[in-house]
Amino acid sequence: MSAESPTPTEAGSTGRATGYVAEALRYWEPRRLFYNGVLLAVVVAHIVAKWQDVQKLPTFDEFLLLFLLAVLANICYCAVYAVDLFVRFSGLQTAWDKGRIVVLLVGTAFAAVIAHFLSSGILSQQ
Repeated sequence: MSAESPTPTEAGSTGRATGYVAEALRYWEPRRLFYNGVLLAVVVAHIVAKWQDVQKLPTFDEFLLLFLLAVLANICYCAVYAVDLFVRFSGLQTAWDKGRIVVLLVGTAFAAVIAHFLSSGILSQQ
């Protein structure tokens, strides 16, 4: 056997990891729409609530800031993959299948709170 060929244990581990990653992608990616929708609703609610004070379109720099924050929020969403894979490799799949929704709701609520404070700060500067 050459040094480049994986041992049966390594091959099985790689196959299991690939399955876990595929399962995580199938579960979490459709829910990213919910996550982004909640964050968008928070920002839009702030704009509507402060429309009397704002009444002007955001500047180009403010659009860039919002874009940056949206990208950062989606990078933070990716942290769930580390948690998902950790739990899967620990052998707690049965409990995790029920606990994923809690992670989604708590993570989305946490991100919504951050979006609330950032939106308040950005709109109060106008």
